[in-house]
Amino acid sequence: MRRLTTTAAILTAAALAFGLTGCGETDKPTSRAKENTARQSNYDKLVARQPAHTLTYSPTRDTKNFWIDTWGKTPNKLSYVYIQNANGEYGYFILKGLPVTYCVSLLPPEQKTRADLGQYNGDAFIQAPSMDGTFSSNTNCNAFYGKDASTGAYVEFSVGQNQSYFLYDQPLDLPQFKNAKPLGPTSINDVKH
Repeated sequence: MRRLTTTAAILTAAALAFGLTGCGETDKPTSRAKENTARQSNYDKLVARQPAHTLTYSPTRDTKNFWIDTWGKTPNKLSYVYIQNANGEYGYFILKGLPVTYCVSLLPPEQKTRADLGQYNGDAFIQAPSMDGTFSSNTNCNAFYGKDASTGAYVEFSVGQNQSYFLYDQPLDLPQFKNAKPLGPTSINDVKH
């Protein structure tokens, strides 16, 4: 019993000695900690000298609410996608709902996981699989897809390289769209009420 008490006392003293030695080392701020402190101090000074102004009205929120009212209240609302090619000619698709870019996902593109980061362990964000079980790069943002308004057919188009698209929630009677040709199965005459 005496031997057990002596061993426990020696182990406790050793742990305290190592602990105290370690404490002295951690009291010295690292270069990263110094730079983070300088950055936060600078930010605090700038905010004190130049605080953010407040709004009495937000045009951005108003426009976001307009978008919600336009697209988020009516299932199967039609979208009119006019595409202009490099020659200035127009064509159009009529879709149920909005066209969606390949950059949009139903799930977050990353997931948090525990990782061995060498000397330290911690959390890391890694690429997560898509709903189809594949890993997407989220870089094909110029390709869009949707559902044709009258047939339900899958429609995909891309923009860029001298091709632009214009999205409206109703057909437009503008001179540049007068000779626009349907690029999919549905024409404006097919959906007129």
